[in-house]
Amino acid sequence: MPNTQKLIAVVGATGHQGGAVVRALQASGEFKVRALTRHPAEHLQLADEVVLADLDRPETLNVAFAGAHGVFLVTNFWEAGTDERTQALAAVRAAKAAGVQHFIWSTLPNVETISRGKLDVPHFTDKAKIDRIVSEAGFAHHTFVIAPFFYQNLLGVMAPKQQADDTLGWAMPLDPQQRVIHMGDISELGHVVVGAFAQPDLAGNGEYLPLVGDFLSFNEVITELNRLGHNFSYKHIPQETFAGWFPGAKEIAEMLAYFEAHTYLGADSRDAIALANRVAGRQPTKFAAWARANFQIPALA
Repeated sequence: MPNTQKLIAVVGATGHQGGAVVRALQASGEFKVRALTRHPAEHLQLADEVVLADLDRPETLNVAFAGAHGVFLVTNFWEAGTDERTQALAAVRAAKAAGVQHFIWSTLPNVETISRGKLDVPHFTDKAKIDRIVSEAGFAHHTFVIAPFFYQNLLGVMAPKQQADDTLGWAMPLDPQQRVIHMGDISELGHVVVGAFAQPDLAGNGEYLPLVGDFLSFNEVITELNRLGHNFSYKHIPQETFAGWFPGAKEIAEMLAYFEAHTYLGADSRDAIALANRVAGRQPTKFAAWARANFQIPALA
């Protein structure tokens, strides 16, 4: 009996977002999965197929997308030398030439437009400006997914650090009382993507689907963590002070200013969040539940 599963090609299959998409596609059993990576030999068991793809080498994308019904694309702003627009344009062109029917692009809000040019957050805005390229490419179906502020950031790039007063916590130019952060477990993004591929009539006509598990202030984040036995602190510092602390700090300070002025998603997104949850077929994990599972204090030896 022939295999009638549609093939989905996933760019960035070894990263946070692409990896989540690969795992969710496999778990669904509805699709055949082609994991795309620059180093296929290192990830041979990752999916049904593991194929070379390098967004900076467009010639690799023709084979990568050949025969695929759908493509999931994410780009990495923070990787040195990345030109997201050039990479995305190459991917869109190759997907279109390969006859891809459903293209899903991982985007973010356009801070430049939302703030009317007052705030500069390129790692948001550069992605948003690619939306039009995807919309105008002429795919039978296209979808935009929006990743949240990862809960996982609090274990990684924004983990609590030793402060000047010897406490462990955060010092940032963000009013900790304002509820402005749309957050989520990035490992659950795949459920939204699978749902969109499976329901193109519902979510394949240019819909924006944000993954949001919770909407919190930073004080609420700390309260939930301290309920687990931590004693984290927070110091609200001036934006100009924070901006000089490390490479890239100025952009992070602008991002936090954007959160304060407009929230992470930049507008009332309750309907879009509800649609994303409907498409995913489940409610995303709340921060408190994720923290209990991932932020427990290790037992003393």
